Amino acid sequence: MQPKLDILTLNIHKGFSPLNRHLTLHAQRELLHSAHADIVFLQEVQDTHHNHHKKFTAWPAFGQLNFLSQNLWPHTVYGKNAEYQDGHHGNAILSKYPMKLMKNHDISAHKLEKRGMLHCVISPPNWTEDLHVICIHLGLFARWRHAQLTAIAEYVEAHIPSHLPLIIAGDFNDWTTQAGRNFAKRCHLAEVFESNTGAHAKSFPAWLPILKLDRIYTRGFNVKQAKIHAQKQHQFLSDHAALSATLIKRGHS
Repeated sequence: MQPKLDILTLNIHKGFSPLNRHLTLHAQRELLHSAHADIVFLQEVQDTHHNHHKKFTAWPAFGQLNFLSQNLWPHTVYGKNAEYQDGHHGNAILSKYPMKLMKNHDISAHKLEKRGMLHCVISPPNWTEDLHVICIHLGLFARWRHAQLTAIAEYVEAHIPSHLPLIIAGDFNDWTTQAGRNFAKRCHLAEVFESNTGAHAKSFPAWLPILKLDRIYTRGFNVKQAKIHAQKQHQFLSDHAALSATLIKRGHS
């Protein structure tokens, strides 16, 4: 059996269209389900909001994570990052395969902007070793991103053996790409679009992608395919476009 993985990352913008004009969570779920990814990395998942159900009749009764993962990803984990009077939001990982470990780490560089790093260990079928995955959402300012990427690199070096396969995906907010390149070099990672096409994916804003904000970094994989989901029907589901990739565990073809 070929050790292939299909993965996807998306900042869902709390389930709303750009400028928060429309609840697009149902269309987001259609996109996620149509991609048939084995593992999904989500940012800005607003798993609880006490007042949105009053304004939006389609607001899910049991939280965004349960709604998005229903019937396809039996294993899910949510890392709460920002908490406020009406609810909270954070990162989430959805997996078709069992999870052995979950840790959510606060990597906020400023008290006004809460950010987190969600780390899981996944056991794909017929693999002889574990898969480590990390979902992140970095800060808006360069000095904050630098501090956060340093913290993530130190965590990877301390807690994830260098011989094990690793995927780090999410919203890096790194429009210059320089911080990501330094991070990838330190952690011996390859970015899937750079490996497959020679350049990082343009993913923001979704309706006219010009900035390279979202990334998928891997270690221990070859990239078979990488795709930006920026077709017309996807342009107003969020302010970010979804990225997906098909990965082959290194040592196999």
